[in-house]
Amino acid sequence: MINSPTTVLQWGAIITGMGGGLALFLYGMRKMTDSLKIAAGGMMKRMLARLTANRFTALLAGTLVTAVIQSSSVTTVLVVGFISAGLMSFPQSIGVILGANIGTTITAQIIAFKVTKYALVLIALGFLVELTAKNKRVRHYGAMVMGLGLIFFGMELMSQATYPLRGYEPFIELMQTMENPLLGILFGALFTALVQSSSATAGVIIVLAGQGFISLETGIALVFGAGIGTCVTALAAAVGRPREALRAAVVHVIFNVLGVLAWFFFIPQFAELVRSISPAAGELSGAARIAAETPRQIANALTLFKVVNVLAVIWFTGPLARLAALIVPDRPEPEPKRIEPRHLDRYFLSQPEVAIDRARMELHRMGRLVHRMYDQAVPAVSDGSEKELGAVLALDDDADLLHEAIVEYLGELSMGDLVDPQQDRIHAAISSANYLEHIGDVIETSLVALGRQRLETGVRLAAAERAALAPVTREAGFVLDLVVIGLKPGHRPDPEVVAQSKARFRNAVALCQDTVIDTMATERNRMDAYRLVSELLTSMERIHALCRRIAAALAEA
Repeated sequence: MINSPTTVLQWGAIITGMGGGLALFLYGMRKMTDSLKIAAGGMMKRMLARLTANRFTALLAGTLVTAVIQSSSVTTVLVVGFISAGLMSFPQSIGVILGANIGTTITAQIIAFKVTKYALVLIALGFLVELTAKNKRVRHYGAMVMGLGLIFFGMELMSQATYPLRGYEPFIELMQTMENPLLGILFGALFTALVQSSSATAGVIIVLAGQGFISLETGIALVFGAGIGTCVTALAAAVGRPREALRAAVVHVIFNVLGVLAWFFFIPQFAELVRSISPAAGELSGAARIAAETPRQIANALTLFKVVNVLAVIWFTGPLARLAALIVPDRPEPEPKRIEPRHLDRYFLSQPEVAIDRARMELHRMGRLVHRMYDQAVPAVSDGSEKELGAVLALDDDADLLHEAIVEYLGELSMGDLVDPQQDRIHAAISSANYLEHIGDVIETSLVALGRQRLETGVRLAAAERAALAPVTREAGFVLDLVVIGLKPGHRPDPEVVAQSKARFRNAVALCQDTVIDTMATERNRMDAYRLVSELLTSMERIHALCRRIAAALAEA
C-alpha cells in the first residue's frame, strides 16, 4: 500500500512496471503480428480471395484473418492490394474491413481469461522453437508464440505495478473521474492515439478493472474512446498511400465514430445487458467481486459493441463505399513525360505476398509493352518505314525502364524476411522480367536492324516467302500473348499449351525454310531475301524460346 506522501522509490517502481509492461505488450504484439504475416501471409491472402464473393462472407473472412494476425492494418494492406489488382471491388472490401473490427476484439477476450500465468511458458517455448527449428516457417510460428507470451507477461507486469495503487486515494479519485463518459472516451482516445494500439488500450483497461479501479460503465467509455483513438492511427498510416488505403481508413473512421455516437447515451443500459450475459462470481462480494467480474464484462462489452455495430452497418456497404469515394475522390493523374511504374508502391513491402502480386502486375504491364513492340516490329521489318522502326525503339526504352524498376523492387523485397515459396516466386518474377527484357533486346537489335537493312538494300520479299513467314510470326506472337497473360497475379501459362505451341512453331519454321530454298531455286538474285528471312527466323526462334523460359519460370513458382 502506498502511504501519502509516497516515496520516489515507490513511484519509480510503479512507473517502471507500467511502462515496461506496456512496452513488452506492444513489442509482443508487433512480434506476433510480424511473424504471422510472414509465415501465414499466403494462407490469409488465399482465404480473403476465396471468401469475398458477397458482403457476409467478406465479413467472415475479415474477422477470421484479423483474429489470427491481430492487426487490422495488415488486413487492410491485403485488401488494398486486392483492390489495386482488380481482384476485389471497394464495396466488397468494406465487408472485410468491418470484419477486421470484430477480429481485433479477440485480444481482449484472451486477456480477460487471465492466462498471464502461462506467459513465461509461452516465451520459453516460442524462443526454443525459434532458436532450434530448421524450417523457416516453423521458426516464425515460434516467434509468434513468443510474442503472445510477451503480451501476457507485459499484462502481468502492469497488473503487479498497479496493485499498490489500490490504497492510494488520489489515484482512486482520478479513476472515479473517468465515470464521466465524456472524460472516459477522451482519455481512451488520447491513450490509444499515443500508443497506436487499441488492443494495448483494451489490455490496460482490463488490468485496471482487475484491480477494482474502474467500473464496467467506465470501462465501456474507455473502450469507446479506444475505438476513436485507433482512427487517428489508421488515418496517419494512410496519408500518402494509395487512394484505396485512404478510403479504407475513412470507412474505419466512419464506422467507429458513428458506433460510439449511437451508443453514447445508452451506456448504463448497455452495461446492464453485458452484466446479464457475462459470468458472475457469486461466491465473492464487494470489491473482490467487482474485480473478478469486470474484466470479462469489459471484454464482452467490446465484442458485443463491435458485432452489433457491424451487423447494423453491413447492409449499407454500397452507400458507405460511395461516401468514402466522395470524401476521398480519385486524383487526376498527370501524364508523365516518360513511362513510370504504377504498381511498385513501397507501402506493400511489409507484406511480401501483396508486394509480389504488385510486382506481377507491373510485370504484366511490361509484358504488354513488349507485346506492342513485337506487334509493331514484325510488319515493320518487311514493309515499315524508318519512322515506324524508330517508334519500336522508343517502346524498348520504356520497357527497359520498367525492367529496372521491377528488379530493384523485387531485390529490396528479397532482402526482407521471407518464407517458402515467397523466395521462389520472387526469383521467378525476376527471371521473367529478365527474359522479357531479352525479348525487347531481340526486337531492338535484331528485328529493327533487319528492317533498316531492308531499307538500305531495297530487298523485297516474294509472296511465297511472306506467306511462309506468317505462321512463324503468328505462333511466336501467340506464345508471347500466352505468357503475358500468365504474368498476371494468380495466373500462369498452361504447360501443355506451351508445348503444343513449340511443336507448331518448329513445323512452321521448317516449312518456311523449305519455301525460301525453293524460291531461290526458281528465281535469281534472291540471296539478300534469303539472308533476311533466315535472320528473321533466328530472331523468332529466340523470342519463342525466351517465352518458353518465362512459362517454365512461372510454372515452378
